[in-house]
Amino acid sequence: MKLPELVGEHDKTDKEFMALALAEAKKGLGRTAPNPCVGAVIVRDGREISRGYHQKAGTPHAEIHALKRAGDNACGATIYVTLEPCNHTGRTPPCSHALAAAGIERVVVGMTDPNPLVSGSGNQYLREQGIEVLTGVLEKECQEINRPFIKHITTGTPFVVMKAGMSLDGKLSYQKGVPGKMTGKESFARLHVLRDSFDAILVGRGTLLADNPSLTTRTPEGGRDPVRVILDSSLQIPRQSKILHLDSTSQTIIVCGQTADLKKVKQLSELKNVQVYTVAQQQDGGLDLERILRYLGKLGICSLLVEGGAEIHTSFLKRGLVDRVILFMAPLFAGTAGTALLDNFSVADRQAAPMLCNVNYTPLGDDIMIQGDIA
Repeated sequence: MKLPELVGEHDKTDKEFMALALAEAKKGLGRTAPNPCVGAVIVRDGREISRGYHQKAGTPHAEIHALKRAGDNACGATIYVTLEPCNHTGRTPPCSHALAAAGIERVVVGMTDPNPLVSGSGNQYLREQGIEVLTGVLEKECQEINRPFIKHITTGTPFVVMKAGMSLDGKLSYQKGVPGKMTGKESFARLHVLRDSFDAILVGRGTLLADNPSLTTRTPEGGRDPVRVILDSSLQIPRQSKILHLDSTSQTIIVCGQTADLKKVKQLSELKNVQVYTVAQQQDGGLDLERILRYLGKLGICSLLVEGGAEIHTSFLKRGLVDRVILFMAPLFAGTAGTALLDNFSVADRQAAPMLCNVNYTPLGDDIMIQGDIA
């Protein structure tokens, strides 16, 4: 007997258990690409009996982890899952079938899966098995943690976040080409938490030459290094750059133009965990950012943290490629000699300006983190 779809108001208990499933899902941030972050909690007689989350693509999904821990107690229970259970065989069997086989009586879903291979079919299969399915519980919260997956599965490109640390007068540095501490230790710590949750991080040649960064993740727990992407059209990257000699399992991708020295392309490609990707240059000499994003998407990269510098930020904004902005603002004035956040970027008025929506302001010591989506 196929059961009807259950929507509408959700009770407090359903929201509380879905919140627990969301907490589980967040454990997978930055680790599941190209899959979504998913959490699951199994409840019986109002009491949690097991939970699980998706840990890595190609490994069991959240529901399977929760079912395994629940054992025979799953029969007759309710499962709360942040994303609609899959209904197709990919690298793992369909979770919808596993739930039905385990005797789950009720499934509470946060959001429908935007993947065309699922997109409602998981919920439909469960209802056809006589299982009660309730959808849309904490839907916005479930969608928020999977913004990168939604963008990637629907467009083939990563969710792009523009990040910068800056002064009150909009400067990234005190002197052009000279590194200097701008924000405080709290912002530094938050940045590394951010890096830990992204699939890839991108900087331009200017940042590389000025700062010689490692672009690794440094948190108290150790953290996970994202894939490092360097845009360097003419391959000016020095052979002694830190980023070429890291003790890291994550790959470094150097993107250059078609006129780059082929000998240096070969030399860099022979380095451990280093790949050189050649892309067409546009009329202004800049690299084709849209093509680069499509390439990263094909690699399974769902989220990209763009750390600059000014030329990179300007290019991404001009082309409308930024989805979200995170700015760490220090309570100081850097003066006129430093590098500005944007270069050669002007707008006619407020209506023409890129505007943030859903803006949040978070104090970090003396700094303020400003976060919002491009409207």
